[in-house]
Amino acid sequence: MILTVTLNTALDVTYRVPELRPHASHRVTEVIERPGGKGLNVARVLAALGHDTVVTGFVGGVTGTVLRQLLARFAAPPPDTAGAPHGKITDALVPIAGTTRRTIGVVDATTGDTTQLNEPGPIVTTPEWTAFMDGYGRLLREASAVALCGSLPPGVPVGTYAQLIREAHAAGVPTLLDTSGEPLRRGIAARPHLVKPNADELAGLTGSTDPLRAARDARRRGARAVAASLGAEGMLAITAHGAWRAAPPRRLAGNPTGAGDAAVAGLLSGLVEEVPWPDRLARAVALSAAAVRAPVAGEFDRTVYEEVLARVEVTEHPAAA
Repeated sequence: MILTVTLNTALDVTYRVPELRPHASHRVTEVIERPGGKGLNVARVLAALGHDTVVTGFVGGVTGTVLRQLLARFAAPPPDTAGAPHGKITDALVPIAGTTRRTIGVVDATTGDTTQLNEPGPIVTTPEWTAFMDGYGRLLREASAVALCGSLPPGVPVGTYAQLIREAHAAGVPTLLDTSGEPLRRGIAARPHLVKPNADELAGLTGSTDPLRAARDARRRGARAVAASLGAEGMLAITAHGAWRAAPPRRLAGNPTGAGDAAVAGLLSGLVEEVPWPDRLARAVALSAAAVRAPVAGEFDRTVYEEVLARVEVTEHPAAA
């Protein structure tokens, strides 16, 4: 199974309005609630690809109860996908006294643009952190890979991801890190197998706005491989075995929220299936594009995915690594 860690889980709420206008009242035409946080989004895409996943992190309060109830609905294949491969999602979230945050996405139906509002997470106490670490150690024994995703809630040390990476290394489990800022800087020094920053996060880490140069710098800082998301331009991978750039055949309009999480699922599934890096990168780019066409994070349009996957262009950079 693949383990995803989301320390700052969220209840994702998506509002759709006819047109988003500043300083105005709006009538919401549709409300969608989903279990959220980057790692939970990754797990849902992995399950749709046929991989069994376990999700862990923190959850609490009324919002957390709703999140777990919604998550349980995704534990089985949707009724309209009978016969398609679908993995199981197992809930190993750790209960806490604080209340799980909400993330609010407001979709403008006129333009398709999304405005995102993210609440801060709950404070995590020392006993709650100890309970999480005990469970994390047990889960690593069964994991084929672990994804460490998203921001850190209050009360969790900034070097937490580095600690979790070292624990995974000791258990012989490959790690993927998807975070930003100081947690990324500290985490990358613990030598994760793969980091998946976007161009802005890479620039913040390295000071370089050139993705190729910044990705090479990130590898020198400790990452064994770097897969940098370039938005609509695709993805760049720098590894010990080579370097490649993958680009989708065309730009797709839609909701980009969750596109990066879908890309992480593509990279993780490629890792555990041991597919070659060019194919792994193409899968990540196709899933990212297909997620843009889905209404909410954690989902992707399968028809778009298959269409884009067949047409992703992957080029090698012989001297980049």
